[in-house]
Amino acid sequence: MYNSADVTWTLVAAFLVFFMQAGFALCEAGLTRAKNTGNILMKNMMDFCIGTPCYWLVGFGIMFAGSGALIGGFDPFIRGSYDFGTLPVWVYAVFQTVFCATAATIVSGSMAERTKFSAYCCYSAAISLIVYPISGHWIWGGGWLAQLGFHDFAGSAAVHFVGGVTACLGAWMLGPRIGKYNKAGKARAIPGHNLTAMALGVFILWFCWFGFNGGSTVSMTGDDTMVSAGLICFNTNLAAALATVAALIVSWVRYGKPDVSLTFNGALAGLVAITAGCDVVDPFGAAIIGIVAGVLCIFSVEFFDNVAKIDDPVGAVSVHCMNGAWGTIAVGLFATEGGLFYGGGFAKLGIQLLGIVSVAAWVLATMFIIFTVIKKTIGLRVSEKEEIDGLDYHEHGLTSAYAGFAINDPTYAELDVNENTDLGEDDITKASPEKISAAVKVVEDAPLPAGLDSGMHKVSIIVQLAKFETLKKALNDIGVTGMTVTQVMGCGLQKGSGEKYRGAEVDATLLPKVKVEVVVSKIPVDKIIDTATKALYTGHIGDGKIFVYNVAKVVKVRTGEQDYAALQDVE
Repeated sequence: MYNSADVTWTLVAAFLVFFMQAGFALCEAGLTRAKNTGNILMKNMMDFCIGTPCYWLVGFGIMFAGSGALIGGFDPFIRGSYDFGTLPVWVYAVFQTVFCATAATIVSGSMAERTKFSAYCCYSAAISLIVYPISGHWIWGGGWLAQLGFHDFAGSAAVHFVGGVTACLGAWMLGPRIGKYNKAGKARAIPGHNLTAMALGVFILWFCWFGFNGGSTVSMTGDDTMVSAGLICFNTNLAAALATVAALIVSWVRYGKPDVSLTFNGALAGLVAITAGCDVVDPFGAAIIGIVAGVLCIFSVEFFDNVAKIDDPVGAVSVHCMNGAWGTIAVGLFATEGGLFYGGGFAKLGIQLLGIVSVAAWVLATMFIIFTVIKKTIGLRVSEKEEIDGLDYHEHGLTSAYAGFAINDPTYAELDVNENTDLGEDDITKASPEKISAAVKVVEDAPLPAGLDSGMHKVSIIVQLAKFETLKKALNDIGVTGMTVTQVMGCGLQKGSGEKYRGAEVDATLLPKVKVEVVVSKIPVDKIIDTATKALYTGHIGDGKIFVYNVAKVVKVRTGEQDYAALQDVE
């Protein structure tokens, strides 16, 4: 007999877990750069929309259509007979579908800003088709881990650890983003562009986690169940709050000021960690689990950044992989019945450790094969130019996710993309003599007008974002040490890219550019032009333009020096 209270409770929980997609989308978009926002949003939409039919096709059957040790069964389109107690099969199916989608969406954050969209769609489908369902069967479908007594109430291992391990492997196989590490291997910060979106995403995830954990009772009938649901929600909230406080304190002590993004990551770490044992630990155990999760998150981010050299833009590996493992192991320590610290011995702890190792081995083996196949066929990573310009533009034809707003990124994380470039081997030297002559004729055939005779000149250079670092290095090499750099939007006679928005062609699409301005006196302007031309030349439309202006007066604020003296960088 079906029970209306159980059905209602489970469906509402499923709706909350679905809304976690919005939280992940905002959190990931906020912690990455503006030029990739549209791409992040598309990935968080499509992993759910691709995962849903894949899980309906075979995933649900693999997970629940039978009680074999390794695999459930093959039941395409969920046509078999199931017994889920007081819940109709379709209620349970939609509840499990949103959990499957959560495992898939975790991966998008760690592999953000350099993954091909087509590749992401392919491996999201693979996760929902086979990777998540098989390990999920071991844990929740009556498989061998469940038969041993492995406990993962709402998915620290089944959902978060699976997604986190995949995220770690994927980020490692992709390699770091351009500019993440300098030549010495030291990590550089690449700040997210919108901490407001990040914070809102975390608040949404925290709110929805009450459905994620509390709804996993899949029942609200009977006093015992209602008491359990209350304890689960209390433990969930307590662990998250204390993990946040712990992350705040640790970041404050280590970095001198409380780090905003790491503190919010700490909240998610606490939520992930408590998910496995929220039904079997008391509030004291939940408190310790949360505190350890917050501390672990901080040191884990440092480890993957500085030691492992795995570039994870949003901290997904530290939040979901490391704390998914910690939360699962913590059941063997803090479970009030059978936990090591409650007199239960090492038996439960051993089973929990076995489960983590087994799930990790399964995910690493299968996802390595899947990532390798994708890498060898359609490719896993975008080109260097696409990454620098932004995935929004090249993958989706979207000039900006914030059309009408000026979003500048002064950090220029494209550092070191060409730091080893030898200008003797650049595009201009490979071009034909005719093209070289045309490119440098302003220097050879057309000297500067005689009116530009103040001895001080402002040179304004409009360049492609991908060429900025090459230009900066070239100008530094000839003695230009001061420059003003601005990200701008513009187009020339080519009228932009002719992209479409909602099916309609966008007139005169504005393309992302960089404006570099220098004022010189000692260095000849012709030398600036010649150097910039050679650094920027590709022979294609969009190489940029150089403008020269006469400067009437210059004053150095600090010393009061004027004109020539004001332009010299000496103490």
